[in-house]
Amino acid sequence: MILHEEKRTLKWFLLFFYLILIGYDFFYYYFIPAFVTHKQHGFPSDFWFVTYIVLAILIPVNIFLSKSGKLISIKFVFFISYLLTTFTVDIISFYGRSEAYLSGNMVEVYLILTLPIFLSTSYFWIVSTGIAVKYLLTGVILQTSYVIMPFLLVSILSTMSFFLLVRFQGYVKSIKTSYDKQLEGIVKGVIATLELKDPYTRGHSERVASYALLMAQQIGEFSKDEQKSFYYACLLHDIGKVHIPDSILMKPGKLNNEEYEIIKSHPAVGADAVKDVEGIKDSICVIRSHHERWDGNGYPQRLKGEEIPILARVTAIADAFDAMTSSRSYRAAMPLEEAHKRIIEGMGTQFDPKLMEEFEKVFPAWVKFHNDYPWQKEMSSLRRWS
Repeated sequence: MILHEEKRTLKWFLLFFYLILIGYDFFYYYFIPAFVTHKQHGFPSDFWFVTYIVLAILIPVNIFLSKSGKLISIKFVFFISYLLTTFTVDIISFYGRSEAYLSGNMVEVYLILTLPIFLSTSYFWIVSTGIAVKYLLTGVILQTSYVIMPFLLVSILSTMSFFLLVRFQGYVKSIKTSYDKQLEGIVKGVIATLELKDPYTRGHSERVASYALLMAQQIGEFSKDEQKSFYYACLLHDIGKVHIPDSILMKPGKLNNEEYEIIKSHPAVGADAVKDVEGIKDSICVIRSHHERWDGNGYPQRLKGEEIPILARVTAIADAFDAMTSSRSYRAAMPLEEAHKRIIEGMGTQFDPKLMEEFEKVFPAWVKFHNDYPWQKEMSSLRRWS
């Protein structure tokens, strides 16, 4: 939904940009000279059309970036291209000529006034600073004081836009924080309901999510929003078990083939249950594929190697580690060193061998988390349920 809103905002922003740019130039260089001042109309130089050529080329470039999912890049590429082109055209058109420099376009006011709608501090500074520097350099090169007025106007409008930007960012942050707290509360409520079915897995989802998030942060390829979505998905990785009968879920002995097939259905059931939940749906692969194996012998889709999404591969390691190092109804917890050994032995068969280095790096943090976890509180809860 956020990406959809960003795309729609960019579309309308660019549409009005082109309309204002072309409309202002026509009004300033053709309409006023022809019908108001009765002077010769036309652009200051033959180079003026270069700006329109560059902006025309940017249309397919922006479409390509949009289809590639690089929405954030569009406004930066667009503005920098426009700024460098207009600056160059201004210098070429007026340098060494007797005519006074009277350039600029109302579209630059539009650029500054629309800065708050993108909620980007970096984009704000690039646009406001870029336009101001453009006029300063133009004044120095062309040795004209005309640039003082547009420079002051840019400074005043930029200050106004900055206050609006900060205000909008504050509103969005408050709404986002409130939504995150509600989503986290709902997720933890669902987990608590799941753990009522199987008290021996109490805390399992929380620990798996914590282990997996530590490894994802160690990999260093994921944004804050991606990490947050990943964490929530990890918390719900076993949500599909709600449909499994208690007689199977809590069976102390070995499962027969029919029972095991029922157990194997929980990743797909869980993924389907939360596929439309905003804030989680981008990481649904974690719920669906955390039982896939690197060698292709996992379930539910028997994905192999890099067919398995990387965050699902990370979760698979975290899930196995916690399963081995926590007590169940049918066995005691395994020592951490033994669990570490088995994870390493499983690299290349059950787990992604490319993640071995990351696992080794993050393992000390996993040990610390395990040792600091309130196991006593959990065991007390188990006794109350037994």
